[in-house]
Amino acid sequence: MAKNPAAMPDPENAPSHCAGAFLFAAIRPERWRIPGGWFVLLLAAWVSGCRPLPRADLTVLNGADPGSLDPLLVSGIEELRAVLPLFEGLTRPDPATGEARPGLAERWELSPDRLTYTFLLRTNAVWSTGEPIRADDLLYSWRRVLEPTNACQYASLLFPVRGAEDYLLGRTRDFGSVGVKAPAPNRVEVTLANPCPWFLDLCAFQTLAVVPRGAIERFGDQWIMRNPPFSGAYTLDFWRLNDRIRLRRNVRHWDAGNTGCEVVDLLSVSQPATALNLYLSGQADVIWDKPLVPAELLPELERRPDYHTFPMLGSYFVRMNVTRPALADARVRRAFSLAVDRERIVRRLAPACTAATHLVPTGTANHRPGEGARHDPELARRLLAEAGFPGGRGFPRLSYLCDSSGGGGARMHERVAVELQAMWREQLGVEVGIRQMEKQVYLVAQRQLDYDFSRSSWIGDYNDPNTFLDLFTSANGNNRTGWKHSEYDRLLAESQRTTDPGLRSGLLARAETLLLAEEAPVLPLWFEAGFTLFDPAKWTGIHGNLLDVHPLHSIRPRGAPAAAH
Repeated sequence: MAKNPAAMPDPENAPSHCAGAFLFAAIRPERWRIPGGWFVLLLAAWVSGCRPLPRADLTVLNGADPGSLDPLLVSGIEELRAVLPLFEGLTRPDPATGEARPGLAERWELSPDRLTYTFLLRTNAVWSTGEPIRADDLLYSWRRVLEPTNACQYASLLFPVRGAEDYLLGRTRDFGSVGVKAPAPNRVEVTLANPCPWFLDLCAFQTLAVVPRGAIERFGDQWIMRNPPFSGAYTLDFWRLNDRIRLRRNVRHWDAGNTGCEVVDLLSVSQPATALNLYLSGQADVIWDKPLVPAELLPELERRPDYHTFPMLGSYFVRMNVTRPALADARVRRAFSLAVDRERIVRRLAPACTAATHLVPTGTANHRPGEGARHDPELARRLLAEAGFPGGRGFPRLSYLCDSSGGGGARMHERVAVELQAMWREQLGVEVGIRQMEKQVYLVAQRQLDYDFSRSSWIGDYNDPNTFLDLFTSANGNNRTGWKHSEYDRLLAESQRTTDPGLRSGLLARAETLLLAEEAPVLPLWFEAGFTLFDPAKWTGIHGNLLDVHPLHSIRPRGAPAAAH
């Protein structure tokens, strides 16, 4: 994908990645010891990528290039959005509300004790290759998520299932002890350890989608690129790194007649000026995320009919790596949190958002706020002195990790880093450097705890405080702080066992107080506001919702019928 907006070709009329073909042609085959015949074939294949692409029915600017399209591995929003149309679970998200609706399961029953779900699979649920999707496919997919050696970051989504946590943590190697059974080819029985009101929403999440066992066992880590069967509304036509993911309607999907577009392109663009140019010139139809719009142009865009904002369950915060000796002391972590003026940051950098003293966004169902983070520089300095660093003297130089998010005025993550850097210098006498990485490299560094402070954000997977607070339990793969606290784990576990709403909200409030006011491995900054840019006169099926989820199958040109069979 060209990075100069003025030089961006029309995808319908211009080739893709032609520069790569010229570069490859300049390589002498004998230098690389490629047999002449194979060189000709490779060169022909490379040059074939320069043929003009027919225009997709829908073109979406999706942000940075995904790191993977395997439901087991994805964690970033760009990846999750690309996986959602390819693989489906027992349920799928409603386009308007984000709530769970029937997916591969046509219907389900819940036992009187609210512990056992019996799902009945659709008789017309088949893979994109035509073979039926069976209950055993679901069992394989969920077992793959729970296998300890796979290190799935979202494996904790299955912890409400009886025995799932024990299997993940290696306390048992008998998957038969996990509460997922297939008593018949079209029936799945799931037994929970405790009632879980949001369990159906979990079944709609990408990690728990049904994946093809045969392709995975045959091709290993490369299975997604080997034309596997797909269970979702779309199939993968091709994926060109740093260019686009092209999706094609899955004609064998059980709901194929209601899929709105035949071909969809997800463009990998992270430069805001490029993204906005593509949109305004009509070469792209939708922008999902605010960082893909130059910040200085937002006031002008807000007055346009194609600018849409909505409430959502999203938090922007900072992780602290407690395995670093300088951040192992809770007094130090609290000092860094207390020194931050969140109102100032939001006023300067994110005026559409709300300054956050809590991790759980305002308006989340069943949320009773505990004591949160606050701004108290005097207390911050006192705590830092108590920890042995009066006035910041002797404190080691640390760094703040963030992902590079494009040029121009939309360097949001870098600008936040600069604000924090200034506040910590002014209030604590501590110097913190700034370390920027490309998105996928940044995510790897965060997962491997290769950072001191790290820019972070989270969009709720369901409408309950647990989707935010459970992140920082000891066994959660998305914790990424090194922080483990037995009392915090106990509070979250007890909150999931109780059926008393008042008692539960109290337990969660106490957990949030422990997380933010007492231990402070995370530092909240603001609550996000949802954003999309699309022309409502041209497109229908795009809805703002609390979970910021936008299923592609529901989007179609306004006035157009559903796709033909």
